[in-house]
Amino acid sequence: MDKIPMTINGHEELQQEIRRLKTVERPTIIAAIAEARKHGDLSENAEYHAAKEQQSMNEARINDLEDKLSRADVIDITKLSGNIVKFGAKVKLFDEDTEKESNFQIVGEFESNISQGLISISSPIARALIGKAIGDSVEVSTPGGGKSYEIMKIDFS
Repeated sequence: MDKIPMTINGHEELQQEIRRLKTVERPTIIAAIAEARKHGDLSENAEYHAAKEQQSMNEARINDLEDKLSRADVIDITKLSGNIVKFGAKVKLFDEDTEKESNFQIVGEFESNISQGLISISSPIARALIGKAIGDSVEVSTPGGGKSYEIMKIDFS
């Protein structure tokens, strides 16, 4: 089994989601199933079938998250340093085409959120940045065409 790199924050978020699914969602679904059973014939009981489907999806999500956590390679980015882009780095980029600056942090695949500036280690831009230093230019192939960026800053705080 392959290890899954993730930050401490990403690991904690997955643990919180599992806790919520087990302590909030699971009891709610069990109560809905019990209530639906009171309505009689289960073969034609849409509420029962919907609750059982919800239970199945909830348990599948719990299993998926537990699998990811069991394979997690938690990396404390506060202990990292250097002037080369690697996992956990916060990178300030200058878009050479639009002349706009953007900030990203390279995180694990399951904790990425582009609206928060968190990009997956497996994304095209992260793959292009890994191993580069301040001042380097990188070319990134995107669905909208090629993009050119210059690395302005690398931070591990």
